[in-house]
Amino acid sequence: MPALPDGLIVIAKRDCPTCTLIEPVLHELADGPLPLTVYSQDDPAYGNGLPKVVHDASLETSWQLDVEIVPTLIRVENGREVGRTYGWHRGDWQTLSGQQPLGAELPETRPGCGSKTQDPGMADKLAARFDRSLLRSREIDLGDAEDVMEACYERGWTDGLPVVPPTRERVLRMLQGTHRAPSENLGEVPPDLAPCTVEKVAINAVMAGCKPEYLPVVIAAVEAALTEEFGMHGLLCTTMFAGPMVIVNGPITRAIGMNSGVNALGQGNRANATIGRALQLVIRNVGGGRPGEIDRATLGNPGKYTFCFAEAEDSDWGSLSVERGFPPEASTVTLFAGEGVQGIVDQKSRTPESLARSFANSLRAVDNTKMAMAGDATLVVSPEHHRVFSEAGWSRQRLREELERLLLMPGDELLAGADGIAEGLPASAAGQRIPKFRPGGLLIVRAGGTAGLFSAVIAGWAASGPVGSSPVTREITG
Repeated sequence: MPALPDGLIVIAKRDCPTCTLIEPVLHELADGPLPLTVYSQDDPAYGNGLPKVVHDASLETSWQLDVEIVPTLIRVENGREVGRTYGWHRGDWQTLSGQQPLGAELPETRPGCGSKTQDPGMADKLAARFDRSLLRSREIDLGDAEDVMEACYERGWTDGLPVVPPTRERVLRMLQGTHRAPSENLGEVPPDLAPCTVEKVAINAVMAGCKPEYLPVVIAAVEAALTEEFGMHGLLCTTMFAGPMVIVNGPITRAIGMNSGVNALGQGNRANATIGRALQLVIRNVGGGRPGEIDRATLGNPGKYTFCFAEAEDSDWGSLSVERGFPPEASTVTLFAGEGVQGIVDQKSRTPESLARSFANSLRAVDNTKMAMAGDATLVVSPEHHRVFSEAGWSRQRLREELERLLLMPGDELLAGADGIAEGLPASAAGQRIPKFRPGGLLIVRAGGTAGLFSAVIAGWAASGPVGSSPVTREITG
């Protein structure tokens, strides 16, 4: 804002008993040696004939001066504020103005009222209107006759579902969810390798329907997606089914109300739905990863709209994030290149050995029962199935070891042409025992409702060779 006028400044509003009470004091100040400028937030006639009253109808001056309570008295010297007080306190006003006595007929003190800049939602509106330094993204003006939602569709900004228009006000409110600077560059988003700032993530989080408190999770998911290990560019280009799946661990899941229980992999929870969607919109809108262009999936899967859930951590199994090297108090996201959900139905196994065999049989179907070391998998164990293992004293690691043993498969059965199936491994696999998954290629997590002896396998994309995706875990830092 321009340099402040030297002298005294008072910000007031008619709709405040204390501001009305001090009007005689303002006339005393106007007759004093220091110039007086009064800014009225509501009534241009406030001040009863004072020589210099400015109607701050837009609240720009009040906002620029960071006024929270009216009346506020500010002293300015050489264009800079040197002191302020608020409400009415005779001693403070006399000291700051250098005039006394003041308001001899008034009470010694009276509390002020809330500035109009503090009205509900007003801070975001004023910041969006007057602070042009925070947001740097190009703004697109729409015509009065344009439908905002249809404009988003026409410009290709949506995933096929309606989005929330990312107004300056909404984006600034979203940025309040993180301490990180809007201009901070998180990396380059494939396939266009476009720079992605925190601001860009916030814009797409608004479009996805996130709350500000979700933003740190979305940022961590974006950071994980941009790592070389995760291979987002390859995941976009593949004709396979997969897209990024987000598993969230730690205290933040409870703080923002994520679902790790009933229907955890389904619809109905805002945090689960919008966090995963925000990541997909960043990839689409910042990086240019659109279906039919760089995204060449033959079939895709519904999880490419959004695929995000929290792990249930209320058991003796600990958490995925701890298993991957993070302390229990840390909040993390683990990104996995996931396909669709393949159910495991076993309502009869009452021993861990039997249930582990059921799991192993289902895991063999990942990609193809004739293929090995070709993809990762996430095994989602429900509470009722977990109880079978827990009551027998089996830890997560014990189950993993048993599955790895059961998934060592005879190479002869996997050869191309075996069992009359052309798909399969080359002749060099004959006579060997072949693991289904590469080391570290099987994630085990707990989630789901407490009723139902159902678990699930989520296949993962292209774990082998120089091109592919590996699970990536990142701490959520705020």
